[in-house]
Amino acid sequence: MERALTIRYGDLSLAATIHYPSQEGKTECNKLPLVIINHGFVGNRIGVDRLFLLAAREFAGRGNLVIRFDFAGCGESEGAYGDHGLDSMIEQTRAVLDYALGLDIVDPTRVTLLGHSLGGAVALLTGVRDRRVKSLALWSPVAYPFNDILRIVGRKAYDEAVTKGRADYLGYEIKPAFFDALMKHQPFQETQKFPGDVFLVHGTGGRDDSSRLYVSAGEDVLASRRRALREVDYFPG
Repeated sequence: MERALTIRYGDLSLAATIHYPSQEGKTECNKLPLVIINHGFVGNRIGVDRLFLLAAREFAGRGNLVIRFDFAGCGESEGAYGDHGLDSMIEQTRAVLDYALGLDIVDPTRVTLLGHSLGGAVALLTGVRDRRVKSLALWSPVAYPFNDILRIVGRKAYDEAVTKGRADYLGYEIKPAFFDALMKHQPFQETQKFPGDVFLVHGTGGRDDSSRLYVSAGEDVLASRRRALREVDYFPG
């Protein structure tokens, strides 16, 4: 079963979808493991090629309670994206954690953050700061947020934001403070501060069959939280 909902973050409403396990996916345990999905830069909770929707359904079918949400200013959430940098995204993720862990059906000892691209960096930084997070699944996370996002938007957009106070990128208004927040954080320098299991997956080629790759990789980390994986796994594709 799937249900749309909104989660409060300050004065804003974040659009989200919660997936409950099917009867076949439920286990004898009364409490359910939790998975929260963080989308990437100027993305949304559905994902390219419906990646996050398909992943959430797969994980729910395997007995997990799954929440995927739109960061402020993305998808159906309120707010302006350029007003919310990495620090805000961390706090938004923690607001979703607050909501999810307030549900009496969630097992607080089995909490996974799954993040893609910039959402992977947000997941890692959140896990380092919030011990409620027990494991991480990082799908092609950005290693150097400022450099990686600058490469996406281009130097022209960055220079325009700095000189004019804002720049447009695919309909999203990006402000200098957004770039400043990216420059402030180096997620992989903080990796060793996270005490839980980490599954890190990157491809080496294009996007062919990416949904199957990522869902399969997510199954691995959700099925086994017994060890920490602190190396990069490369998959052809």
